[in-house]
Amino acid sequence: MNFTLALENAFEANQNPENAFAMAKYMKNNFPFFGIKTEERRRIFKEIWKEKSEEVSANAMEIVSELYSKTGREFHYCAIEILKKELKGNYKKDDIQLIEKLLINNSWWDSVDTIAKYILGEYLSEFPLETKNVITRFSRSENMWLNRSAILFQLGYKQKTNTDLLFSECLKHSHSNEFFIQKAIGWALREYAKSNPKAVIKFVNSSNLKKLSSKEALKNIC
Repeated sequence: MNFTLALENAFEANQNPENAFAMAKYMKNNFPFFGIKTEERRRIFKEIWKEKSEEVSANAMEIVSELYSKTGREFHYCAIEILKKELKGNYKKDDIQLIEKLLINNSWWDSVDTIAKYILGEYLSEFPLETKNVITRFSRSENMWLNRSAILFQLGYKQKTNTDLLFSECLKHSHSNEFFIQKAIGWALREYAKSNPKAVIKFVNSSNLKKLSSKEALKNIC
């Protein structure tokens, strides 16, 4: 793809080894980086996307898959940005296959959380009848990142949050010793508390959540 090649050339031309080392270390050395900071990466990305917008729109899914197969973490961030824009309001039912693929590959909190909220959450808002099957499957999976996504996908739903589903997912994983699951439970509840603090307080007080989850859930409630 011309878009992908142009992006790769631009990232190589603007790489910063010192930044790359620090960024990789922050992400527990799970991924190599070009060392391009967020603002600069977005500037480069948007310029190339603008130049090749027709190519991206016509081949969005292929480009996303290609970018996600590359090792530089900046490529993954760009793939997610393309999905957020190109598919919003235009999802197809079988797009869940690509969404799941992105969640379980090159997985870490920075990519998974964005995908869960802005892509999985948007997809299920467009296909609400798919919610039960998708979230049940993700929640039962042995993949921790799918479990986390099942807890977090309603971030931003506010008053449209399915409270019963949120609470049931939190309870289902409440005994997990996994840090990322405990944090997800607390985060999801804290966000919902902005819309319904009384319900969250009642749930936390009546549930045997891990200390970290409870602390995070009630953090902003006076």
